[in-house]
Amino acid sequence: MDALFIPLADAVGASVDQIKLISCLLLAYPLGSIFVRIPSDKPTLKHLFNLAVSLFFFFPMLKMYSAFFQLLVDVLVTYYVTKLSWSSKMPWFIFVFCLGHLMVNHIIRALYALSYETMEVTGPQMVLVMKLTTFAWNVVDGRRPAEDLDKWQTAKAVRKYPSLLEFLGYCFYFPGVLVGPYLEYADYDDVVHETIFKQQNIKGHNGRNIPDGRKRVGYRKMVMGLIYLGVFVLFGGSYNYSCVIAPWFVQKSLISKIAWTQLYGTLERSKYYAIWTLTEGASILTGYGFTGMSPSGKSTWNGAANVNPSLIEFPSNFKVLLDSWNMKANVWLRECVYKRVTPKGQKPGFKSSMMTFATSAFWHGTAIGYYLTFLMGGFITTLARLIRANVRPIFLNDPSQPPSTFKRLYDVTGTIVSLCILNYVAAPFMLLTWKDSIQGWANLGWYGHIAIFGGLVFFYAGGVRVCRMFHPQMSKTAQLKAGNGTVSGATTPAVEKSGFLVPPSLDTVVPPRK
Repeated sequence: MDALFIPLADAVGASVDQIKLISCLLLAYPLGSIFVRIPSDKPTLKHLFNLAVSLFFFFPMLKMYSAFFQLLVDVLVTYYVTKLSWSSKMPWFIFVFCLGHLMVNHIIRALYALSYETMEVTGPQMVLVMKLTTFAWNVVDGRRPAEDLDKWQTAKAVRKYPSLLEFLGYCFYFPGVLVGPYLEYADYDDVVHETIFKQQNIKGHNGRNIPDGRKRVGYRKMVMGLIYLGVFVLFGGSYNYSCVIAPWFVQKSLISKIAWTQLYGTLERSKYYAIWTLTEGASILTGYGFTGMSPSGKSTWNGAANVNPSLIEFPSNFKVLLDSWNMKANVWLRECVYKRVTPKGQKPGFKSSMMTFATSAFWHGTAIGYYLTFLMGGFITTLARLIRANVRPIFLNDPSQPPSTFKRLYDVTGTIVSLCILNYVAAPFMLLTWKDSIQGWANLGWYGHIAIFGGLVFFYAGGVRVCRMFHPQMSKTAQLKAGNGTVSGATTPAVEKSGFLVPPSLDTVVPPRK
């Protein structure tokens, strides 16, 4: 089939593998419309359809024969171990096995110096690792008492063990088998049986359970994905992070360097916006991602989203930015690492965050640039929590009143700073090597390090007390007590003895693999 793709690849200046990948993603759209027409009372046909399409992608389209059988080994090991083992340590065995196998393939990729344009096993395997490790925890949760589970664990717990065919259909769900999005088994089962539509008694104009509007949203995502792809093809080759280490870049002023880096970051991200938006649209066409009806009566389909470009490029703060990027991987890291490494009865803290970032780095690959980015990510999230807890309340006014001018200025400043920090710490993730990463940061005047560690030093040197003296909701008595390290009557979160704010949830930075 290469003869179909080589001329197109030559015409647009892309690799054949890239053209094949985009072709698979676009082909998933009409196939999604076929999938959703298979009756919900014939789930076996839906599972077989997923397998057949995935085999078509891996074999004649991509010629990834070895990759498919490697993935199949991971699937079968996970299926039988989770079925036969009742040990509470079982999910950790699956975690080490699947992540270890992925790391071996990352090392092989590095030894052969394969470029990011080359499609091989690690891309689909990264998605599968999320699915298999999540499934293992879902199985354990299904065996635990209901009172021990939180809301997410209760919703996703596997209480009826699937057949092998059902599990294969889940693992090789075709819209996301190559680059995501990953989904939990409970959601896949809902898609196959159209459970959520039946529970809400939703009917389309043709009498089927699927609500109207699915195609409208799905194909709109396809158009947006192609627009993002066009932006990257036209501008990404000339404006990217490699410019940061170019000799001509050094001659620019620091302000100019920082400004240009923002453009490089946006254009680098456009390719990920393209891929994830295309897969989101195809998933919606299969019936995945339904999130209810809007007040105007239109169906909404936000559950398959993996990225929100507008909130990334114009975030109100760093938390919003992080919550909008690689959203499915964030859920995986939060539910399968961050919460699970925290001892029972304790609140997650800095240690849990750093272990989560380390897992994300291993998951992405062997390049030192990944580890530099994620190491900084741990400090960024800590600083962001401290700012939100201690600086933001200073600018808040009565909720019944419109935001003050100072609050608007705080929001605008937060947007600019968040984006500047993101584009700084993402440089090593794109440059990959130690030499290029350090040179890139040095050419940018280390502005991100100065801002991040300067902020942490401020808070740990007494900045928390200083900020809270200006909180409008604090009484004079509370302010006096704040000077002694305690707060009475304040509505802002407390700070642990370690100095790190207790986070209610994980706000992780998980850039995708190149």
